[in-house]
Amino acid sequence: MKLNVVNMQGQKVQTIDLPANIFEAKINMALMHQAYVRQMANARLGTHDTKTRSEVSGGGRKPWRQKGTGRARQGSTRAPQWKGGGKVHTPHPRSYTQSMPKKMRRAALRSALSVKAAESALVVLDQLVLDEVKSKTMIDTLTALVGESSALILLSEKNPESEVVVRSTRNIPDAKTLNARYLNIRDLLSFDKVIMPLGALDVIKGYLG
Repeated sequence: MKLNVVNMQGQKVQTIDLPANIFEAKINMALMHQAYVRQMANARLGTHDTKTRSEVSGGGRKPWRQKGTGRARQGSTRAPQWKGGGKVHTPHPRSYTQSMPKKMRRAALRSALSVKAAESALVVLDQLVLDEVKSKTMIDTLTALVGESSALILLSEKNPESEVVVRSTRNIPDAKTLNARYLNIRDLLSFDKVIMPLGALDVIKGYLG
């Protein structure tokens, strides 16, 4: 697949061939869904907790005698049917972690990148360098590249230059920066456009190619 490489003003500077095994891979929607559900599940803390009748305070004695009152027998005022009683069949701490082989995770990323490529949602930059930390400059750059669309900005590595980009993007609601090594299915599917400088593209080729 041939794609134009543009500068920060959105002007074409050259053309490159994107590797077909990454950007023209077979699109597997079920695999993408599985990878997305896994990532969302693994992000859950699982710290929710409720108290059972053995954990709530009070209820130490039998509220009334077993027989002779005409009322239903009761053993404790902290049984589930009482106000202030314990809970049953309610959440307790647990792990929601799901496992997925690395080959399947990477195949899901190739599918997602192929979807973006097919939708013309990939923007390849020659370089992304800002002179100073300034959100307005970054907004102007994003407007030239993707218009009003939301954008995921991939960075090749962490260095002083990339840190300027990260800090300039931090307050822009419809944009996010991400190290290309940490590319994931949720971020790929959450943004309209993906902006990739050539350095970030090389990183993706390195582990998905």
